[in-house]
Amino acid sequence: MNIGNFAKLVVVLSLGLIVSAPAQAQRVSDKDIVEAYQYMLGRWLVLRQETLDLKSGMKWNEVTHRAPGGVDWANPNLDVAYSEAWIAVDDTSCTLVTLPKIAGRYYTVEILNGWAEVTANINERNFPKHPSGTFALCLKGAKVTLPADAQRIDLPNKKSRVLMRIELGAKPEEAIALQKQIIMKPTGNPKVEDTVVKFDFPNDKLPGVEAFDQTERVLESEPDINRGMRKPQRRARAVALAAKDPKERAKIDAIIREQAIPAFMELVREPGVARNGWMRPRTIGNYANDYATRSLANFAGIWANNSKEVIYFLQSGLNGSETYIQTYPKDALPGSKAQYFWSVVAVDTENFRVIPNALNRFILNKQSALKPNPDGSVTIAFAPKLPAGVPEGNWLPTPDGKRYNLTYRLYGPSKDVVSGKYVPPALAVRKSRESLRTLAPASSGYPVCFWLVIGPPTSLRG
Repeated sequence: MNIGNFAKLVVVLSLGLIVSAPAQAQRVSDKDIVEAYQYMLGRWLVLRQETLDLKSGMKWNEVTHRAPGGVDWANPNLDVAYSEAWIAVDDTSCTLVTLPKIAGRYYTVEILNGWAEVTANINERNFPKHPSGTFALCLKGAKVTLPADAQRIDLPNKKSRVLMRIELGAKPEEAIALQKQIIMKPTGNPKVEDTVVKFDFPNDKLPGVEAFDQTERVLESEPDINRGMRKPQRRARAVALAAKDPKERAKIDAIIREQAIPAFMELVREPGVARNGWMRPRTIGNYANDYATRSLANFAGIWANNSKEVIYFLQSGLNGSETYIQTYPKDALPGSKAQYFWSVVAVDTENFRVIPNALNRFILNKQSALKPNPDGSVTIAFAPKLPAGVPEGNWLPTPDGKRYNLTYRLYGPSKDVVSGKYVPPALAVRKSRESLRTLAPASSGYPVCFWLVIGPPTSLRG
């Protein structure tokens, strides 16, 4: 063998070693695949929403005002006027948001990153010396000349989602007028990276192994600001590497279908603590190292705010033919548990939309004329027909013969709500006016959960 052929043989053998060595390291455990899937799903869901929003016509650094009272999305919050935006910033450009003076009603400008972690809330509580006027949303460290009166807010990332809420209150027309005064514009021409992966999948058909193909690019596109995320990221990278081998790829896809997705759905069924039949998530808005709950929130109700702003409670799978009674003692009325406002809304269990009824009443809230009982307590009824002895204003109609969900929102929750000490009163099933029995958490035969969305991707806009 001459020197030239020998050299070629060495190269071939070396390449063989290079190719075969990683093959032995590409095997990943079932547990690693399941946990990597739970971690990455949270980011995939945000990328899906970015894809859908831009496809629907939203533009970078332009605010979109939504008509209040809309009932065509899942789990609607009918208490507020919404404005939404995607913002892009870089080292050369910030985004200016100008707010009118808002007094006597709740408002917040919620800002979230690419994992749906809340990075800021603009309101008079967080900026008491600058509650209105111009705010400059800037990439941390960016040296940009700003208006002298602008309040700078540094963001850890180049892309953010913004969700603004203004309480409708007793005079919705005033909230609408305030909403239309919100202005957004960039200071320069930021470079906006294209959506790294344009995910488009329904919630009942979650992606398989193919979702890991762009793992490195996805992770690089948006750093996770939470501590302790290196381990799940290493798992995700290991799964992505292993998936390059055809045999391992088939195995990984099978584990995703047979283990990872079912395990995630188990989390959906048990997302937090259930008391009095009401489910409350373990954490919301800011998730620390609980990435599974973050993925769950992004799956079932993306853009959730943190517990400093709102607490959610839910019961699902209730029987629309039953009459449910809920009584608040006089010293713990729902308004006493929310500094700003409270509400309860009923939605169907298929598309999670409000339920048509003859009264066109979809919500009970701070504005409802709830009539107290003689002892000062307040009784609310959820029923297909007005129950005997219940004032009509205390009744939320339900769909006879169908299942439905109830979602409570407490904005500006009291300390005992935040701490978890307080939950809403239990529901009781009225078999007759004299006979009541407390509803067990799963008496309907359906899982008790919050935001169980098995359908088209939507924004909870909570």
